Amino acid sequence: MTELTLWHSTRTRSTGALWLIEELGADYEIKLLSTQAGDTRKPEFLKVNPAGKVPAITHKGRHLAELAAISLYLCDVYPDAGLAPAFGDPMRAEHYFWHVFRPGVLEPAMIAKTQGWIAERGMVGWGDFENAIERVELVLRDRPYLLGDDFSASDILVGGALGWLKHFGVLDDSDVLDPYIARIHDRPAAKKAMEIDAKLEESAS
Repeated sequence: MTELTLWHSTRTRSTGALWLIEELGADYEIKLLSTQAGDTRKPEFLKVNPAGKVPAITHKGRHLAELAAISLYLCDVYPDAGLAPAFGDPMRAEHYFWHVFRPGVLEPAMIAKTQGWIAERGMVGWGDFENAIERVELVLRDRPYLLGDDFSASDILVGGALGWLKHFGVLDDSDVLDPYIARIHDRPAAKKAMEIDAKLEESAS
């Protein structure tokens, strides 16, 4: 019996969880949900995540939602995959930082920009979109990946969001971020996740 289940909707934040699991090399199954059909509001899924949002996982009978939390948890469950610094490694602090940065800073900032929210920079915890992007760009000027020379789960979270911004024309051209986005999305696991999404969409149509 498969110990890990991904509750998944294609072309959503859940694709980041799918990419992560592929990178981990974990044995898993997918429970496909259609947001358009209201699957995420049905009782079966609300028992998994009462917020009615994907991604969510079930691992050894326990449920967990929120992409960043799923990533932190699974990196610890599958340490041999090397997607997170080991306990005691000084880079572990940055691993935590970027996992909080994605939902706590980058996502609110990008939604504010795309939806035209108006808020004083000092009144919101995420600052503003330009500052959030500059924060990522500053680090990547000196490193190929967010944690240094090696790809990590932090790149899936932050780089995945940047890829979405680039795809929809929200992110300006950058001699630092453009190669980074291309580099991480060229990974076999990233391509596999997109292929899985495409096949799931085809079979559901």
